[in-house]
Amino acid sequence: MHQLPALRLLWCLLGAASGIALALHLVGPPHNTFVLASLGGSSVFLFGLTRAPAAQLRALLGGHLGTAAIGIACAQTLGSSLVAYAAAVSLALGFMLLTRTVHPPAGANPVIMVYAQASWPALLNPVLLGVGTLVVVAIVWSRLYPGLVRYPVTPWEPSPPSINWGGWLE
Repeated sequence: MHQLPALRLLWCLLGAASGIALALHLVGPPHNTFVLASLGGSSVFLFGLTRAPAAQLRALLGGHLGTAAIGIACAQTLGSSLVAYAAAVSLALGFMLLTRTVHPPAGANPVIMVYAQASWPALLNPVLLGVGTLVVVAIVWSRLYPGLVRYPVTPWEPSPPSINWGGWLE
């Protein structure tokens, strides 16, 4: 059955709105500004770029949890110094590249965690709770519209699919 592109687009937009609204509602007022940037970016991947390796569970969960943990560790050891921010972002990038869990929105997490001087419970709330909520909404939402690709497409696909750090010519 052929679906109108405008209806599919509207469905994706409503899914993103539903996912981010529920996630921010669940993580609550002390945390919602905390994760707004990274969860907003993840919504773009889950509802707009559903097939992308960076949208799959491996990258989404690994990227968010790993980079948030690195941000927290840097905040706890280096405070809120410029060195803390630089170390957190560079170590987070290294982590995502080495583990092939690159999820670009998760690149905001180290900065957010250092800025907030977050502690370890932040891994559960807001990070895991927020990301988990988006995943559940994406799974359900993608199955409600006939003919829409079901999320996750390839849950454990590495991101990037091949190792090409820095994009040099091979």
